[in-house]
Amino acid sequence: MADAPSRRDDTRARIVDVAARLLREQGPAGVTTRGVAEAAGVQAPAIYRLFGDKDGLLDAVAEHVMATQVSSKAAVVQAASADGVDPLDDLRVGWDAQIEFGVANPGLFRLLSDPDRVVGSPAAQAGRQVLAARVHRVAATGRLKVSEQRAVDVVQAAGIGTILTLLSTPVEQRDAGLAASMYEAVLGQLLTDAPPPAEDGPMAIAVAFRAVAPGFDVLSEGEQRLLAEWLDRVVGATARTPSHP
Repeated sequence: MADAPSRRDDTRARIVDVAARLLREQGPAGVTTRGVAEAAGVQAPAIYRLFGDKDGLLDAVAEHVMATQVSSKAAVVQAASADGVDPLDDLRVGWDAQIEFGVANPGLFRLLSDPDRVVGSPAAQAGRQVLAARVHRVAATGRLKVSEQRAVDVVQAAGIGTILTLLSTPVEQRDAGLAASMYEAVLGQLLTDAPPPAEDGPMAIAVAFRAVAPGFDVLSEGEQRLLAEWLDRVVGATARTPSHP
């Protein structure tokens, strides 16, 4: 009896793997309770006992795939940081990998980008944290002219929009350079030149200072929180101040 939870976990994992494969190969139409049960070598009632219904199974598939993707991305970011890889090169690697995955796995991408699933997904939040880590490395170089949160939002929104545009276009009509053009457009919105021009300099300095400030060990925890609050206020005010010709 002690092995029952282990067998249950193994069965659950096998069903999720099978459902993810069917979704990847056949799209949402291929993920039926009967089809998944047959492919996983279980009876259909087992799926209802473990997942409740098909939506519950799809939620489990989404979480499993996102967690796997996030784990591999996090490892790449950690390696890039340890190896001293240029932060902008690392950000580009993440962009290219996300576009490639979304276009190659349309069924999985649509499942993973469902707002109702993403909002409550620990893996989705972890994925955003990986992107935030990449953006943070860029901010620490003094190149950002917007807040880190704005940069993460822009990169994420542009990536999702690019993938959806490509998936909604017949393969033979897709613009092979669209993803690269979108990425360059995103960078134009987020980055200063090097060195920062006068109009962007204060913002870039404030964002960079905000990125490295948590590492100031000479400050107490309360002082660090206060400094972060001040810098967030400066970054927000600078972002709302219209530029003058």
